[in-house]
Amino acid sequence: MPPSFKGAITFGLVYIPIILNPAIKENDVSFNLLERNTMSRVRYIKTCVDCNSREVPQTDIVKGFQYEKDKYVVFEDADFEKIKSPKDKNITIGTFVDLSEVDPLYFDRAFYVEPAGGEKAFALLLSAMQKTGKAGIAKTVLGTKEALILLRAHDNKMLVSTLYFHDEIKRAPAPVEVSADEKELNLAISLLEHMTGKFAPQDYHDEYNDKLRKAIQAKIDGNEIAVPKEKSDGNIVNLMEALTKSLTQVKAAGS
Repeated sequence: MPPSFKGAITFGLVYIPIILNPAIKENDVSFNLLERNTMSRVRYIKTCVDCNSREVPQTDIVKGFQYEKDKYVVFEDADFEKIKSPKDKNITIGTFVDLSEVDPLYFDRAFYVEPAGGEKAFALLLSAMQKTGKAGIAKTVLGTKEALILLRAHDNKMLVSTLYFHDEIKRAPAPVEVSADEKELNLAISLLEHMTGKFAPQDYHDEYNDKLRKAIQAKIDGNEIAVPKEKSDGNIVNLMEALTKSLTQVKAAGS
């Protein structure tokens, strides 16, 4: 999806023009690929297989579907738009579900929803979802792919999340069939209870990213990267001992 997407939400006969804006930004550190000896940038060149590896400019590159060996039909951007129905271009809610029913495993990308007209209908839908705890399930076509969509209310804002289709979710590995010892289970439960708190996302920070930026600055300054030293608690192989010591440490930290 582009940085912002213009479309509409529809449910029943209600039509709400909207704009979607990404809710997530990337904070990754970017690296360029270099040739080790010359420190020259390495770039990827698109070449034509049957043209003596001649470089092909972007303007001459089209999308082709191979229907037989070495036979293609070409699709231009306009062709993809032609096959979209008005419904495909809208986020059409087909049903509402309890938000708690949706397994987080299905969540992909998140977007903020802004009304671009129909503000009263937008506020009404937002309020109704907020009071009922319901989420709208919809489908739409984004680019050249149909997307499963979930609309929900959060802190007086409307959010859209793209969802994976069920057939995109891989089969889970076989469950571990090991019975838990009652004493170990009680200790584990006690440990979990002592470690329980409120989820505060603002308390979590990408510490590795900070270390990476400091390492980059160290290299710029001509210094070696310092290897961090961490205290080791030793290798505890006995599960009961590990649980007991963990619980003791957590209780001490909380006192």
